[in-house]
Amino acid sequence: MILEARHICKNFGGIAALSDVNMMLYPGKVNALIGENGAGKSTLMKIFSGVHTQYEGEIVLDGKVQRFKNTKEAEAAGIAIIHQELNLVPYLSITENIFLGREITNSLGILNKAAMQQQTQALLNKVNLQVDPATKIAALKVGQQQLVEIAKALYCNAAVIIMDEPTSAISDKEVDNLFAIITQLKQEGKTIVYISHKLKELFTIADNYVILRDGKTVDAGELRAVSPDVLIQKMTGRQLGFEKSGKTICDAPVLLSVENCNLKHPLFRFSNIIKDVSFNLHKGEIIGLYGLMGAGRTELMEVIFGLHPKNGSGNITVNNKTVKIKSPAQAINAGIALVPEDRKLHGLVLNQTIKSNISITVLKQLEKWGLLLNAKKEKELTKGFINQLGIKTSSDTAAAKNLSGGNQQKIVLAKWLATHPQVLLLDEPTRGIDVNAKAEIYKLMKSLAAEGMGIVMVSSELPEILAVSDRVLVMCEGQLTASLPIEEATEAGILKHAIHKN
Repeated sequence: MILEARHICKNFGGIAALSDVNMMLYPGKVNALIGENGAGKSTLMKIFSGVHTQYEGEIVLDGKVQRFKNTKEAEAAGIAIIHQELNLVPYLSITENIFLGREITNSLGILNKAAMQQQTQALLNKVNLQVDPATKIAALKVGQQQLVEIAKALYCNAAVIIMDEPTSAISDKEVDNLFAIITQLKQEGKTIVYISHKLKELFTIADNYVILRDGKTVDAGELRAVSPDVLIQKMTGRQLGFEKSGKTICDAPVLLSVENCNLKHPLFRFSNIIKDVSFNLHKGEIIGLYGLMGAGRTELMEVIFGLHPKNGSGNITVNNKTVKIKSPAQAINAGIALVPEDRKLHGLVLNQTIKSNISITVLKQLEKWGLLLNAKKEKELTKGFINQLGIKTSSDTAAAKNLSGGNQQKIVLAKWLATHPQVLLLDEPTRGIDVNAKAEIYKLMKSLAAEGMGIVMVSSELPEILAVSDRVLVMCEGQLTASLPIEEATEAGILKHAIHKN
């Protein structure tokens, strides 16, 4: 045993991300870390690698308790992490990236470029990357950039290498090369932590597994002793906290039709983030859209809302009328609204008042003489939504940043409801809010649907999907893999469609 977690707990704003996690990771093994979105995998790895420094419990490395103050201390102790979003500087060379912050200098403090270039070449040879060390990172494919990250880890002489979704954006040939390198690292006694939702590759490359569910360790063992179905059951095996909808909507008219929706990758010419997705949304229907990390759920919502005019394509019909949507303004005019995943970054102007945030989408309707804002109309609009949605605030002039997460989310909902949309796209609408605020948003969604609005809700929480939805759409690697009536949907069944076994 080389690395151990003992009773690890981590909270974010009162919400438990990890609760008493215990696990052992062994040398010379690929240790698969498995769990649904939100299970706590990334949080735990960020504790191991020194990103998160405030937590309860102990990290034990080679029998010694460690508490890293930063990532540099973790690297010095022998732990390196390769994030899904690669952490390289695109316009520096391979050599400069590997030695950034640990440059080799001579006795006069001058960079020893020849020594760094020579060592980089040796590292590139070891990871089977046949390119010039002077090549800029921006000129490399994703698979090649990943090998540079591994080379960085090898230069640090890392004993523990954490790989987060390492095959999410690389070709089959690059996967084979990566697996060959991992096999070599195993033979050298390295401890590999491998996070992936692709069960086939886990059974190909991994030796052991650890399953996290709802921030807790629920099982661990040798991978050869279990089947894919058993793993899926262990990942999801909890009691549902809600009753299913049970509503039938198939007879209602189609409100939104999406046909052959595609999104080209912005960097890789022949790669698509979304591939030929088609679905219908009926009047009064709530569709739950589920998929694991990188499935393309958020990107699908963004294409429908006109946020990718150059790379997005497809046919969209609202109320049997074909609409061309190449901007959010055109989407709003067509009766579509999008509540984004990150309310603080994309949903709110945090320093502005509640009143300003709610009215920002309908300023033209609040104009006075075509020049000034009608303060009375703005106040009436704001007061109406504060009362309707139960936004807890002492005044409509309070800054949005001073409200709780649940009340901030209600402001985002209010500003889009002010546009009177026919179709409401909700991307993780209850992320980071408390149970009571969640219940209020569920109630609001069902109320809006009862009035005839069509809603598409992206959520990483399967109990939430099953509680609120009338139908469940499942995405995997940019494609729609299932459309399930709510009466046929189960957690395990949804997850099977979200994971590629082949």
